[in-house]
Amino acid sequence: MKACADVKPNERLQHLIDSIRPTDPLAEERAWERLDSLTKPPRSLGRLEEIAAALARIQGTDHPSVDRRAIILMAGDHGVVAEGVSPYPQSVTWQMVANFAAGGAAINQIASSVGADLLLYDLGVVGDTSVLAGVNQAKVVGGTANMRHGPALTRDQAVEALLAGAQAATEAADGGVRLLGTGEMGIGNTTAAAALTAAYTRTPVERVVGPGTGLDHAGVAHKMAVVGDALSRNVTHDSDALDVLAALGGAEIAGLAGVMLGGAARGACVLVDGFISGAAALAAVALCPPCRHYLLASHRSMEPGHTVQLDHLGMMPVLDLDLRLGEGTGAALAMALVDAACRMLSGMATFQEAGVSGSESA
Repeated sequence: MKACADVKPNERLQHLIDSIRPTDPLAEERAWERLDSLTKPPRSLGRLEEIAAALARIQGTDHPSVDRRAIILMAGDHGVVAEGVSPYPQSVTWQMVANFAAGGAAINQIASSVGADLLLYDLGVVGDTSVLAGVNQAKVVGGTANMRHGPALTRDQAVEALLAGAQAATEAADGGVRLLGTGEMGIGNTTAAAALTAAYTRTPVERVVGPGTGLDHAGVAHKMAVVGDALSRNVTHDSDALDVLAALGGAEIAGLAGVMLGGAARGACVLVDGFISGAAALAAVALCPPCRHYLLASHRSMEPGHTVQLDHLGMMPVLDLDLRLGEGTGAALAMALVDAACRMLSGMATFQEAGVSGSESA
């Protein structure tokens, strides 16, 4: 989706949302027919078959493929860090972006192991990342405002971040990527994700706030108070989906919601990573409900609010490995299983093709 100077950002966002079409249920039906005719007992590959059928529905074919895949990792800082909600200083965000650019982080290794490109974007890091090779510059703001005392972003900034994420997804999809994963970096972003989760799902704060990067019991209690204050100050019964995203989100979270919208508009499957990406998914689906069927949950995070997100979205994760790192690590790991599911559906022979006798009861 190329930016047009004569089209206002709000109009571009609405055009993006309106361009997202429902997925193809007939392709899913054909996929199940094919799955049940392959050389195996019916449904014997369990959830792998469900994943394959979901990809068929997204791609509109009973021979889906995800040969090209990429993780889009977006970084941004959060003003709420001033409230002491993280044991790590804000400077770690920039330092970790440098680590990603140098190839030294977990996501670099895991993405490489599944043949996924890693695409790095600065949406809102406080420091200058333009000095780092390979970091795409899409900065909306140099760190958000402190949401405990007012909106983290303006509506215009949230729209700009959504469109930047959509542009990143569009460029990847136009380059042949069929499977996108979401990743993030931003000290303080579990606090923003908890606030967004509470707002979008109308769930009590105590059910969505967790230890993040390692808070103790007292730290979690303080974090709950900060999230509660942010909700009280910024969210009313009149707040729409964009108001909530702007008031409580980070630029990188809004950017990831844009990745999901942009991926859906291009017919790509988007693997949602953990708790932070789950908050972005809540925003994307609140803005555009049809987007939901282009999303797969990669794993279940150890953060308690992630299960709340998954239940609200009606998503069952591909993996459950006690992960809580973020960065897109769960999404990258799940890519191997999605690829296997597609290869199974598209490449296996049917009983008829293989000359194998089927079940007499079939």
